[in-house]
Amino acid sequence: MTKQKRLSPLTKAILEMADDMRRSGIMPKAAHEKITKRHLGSATAVRPLSAEEIKDLRKRAKMSQSVFAHHLNVTTGYVSQLERGAKHPTGAALALLNVIQRKGIEAIL
Repeated sequence: MTKQKRLSPLTKAILEMADDMRRSGIMPKAAHEKITKRHLGSATAVRPLSAEEIKDLRKRAKMSQSVFAHHLNVTTGYVSQLERGAKHPTGAALALLNVIQRKGIEAIL
């Protein structure tokens, strides 16, 4: 799970000012989102998954390791290692596995 940043008083003040600037039309939406994402981090928490949970996700999707690996853009060997617990997913693979767990395989197809 990602750790939520603790905001300093200065950061809180800057974000409050950015919100005011966005509401008044001084700051474009894209610039406001960039500031808040940089300071607050991702809104979606990504939690680690066990080997058993990963295997269960694949089986519920009714996919072979090869097809599942293709959709995650990883190798079949990596999926095998994840399901055996030899490796633990990180980065984009972990994020995709969390999406699949929350919304089903259809979310990434």
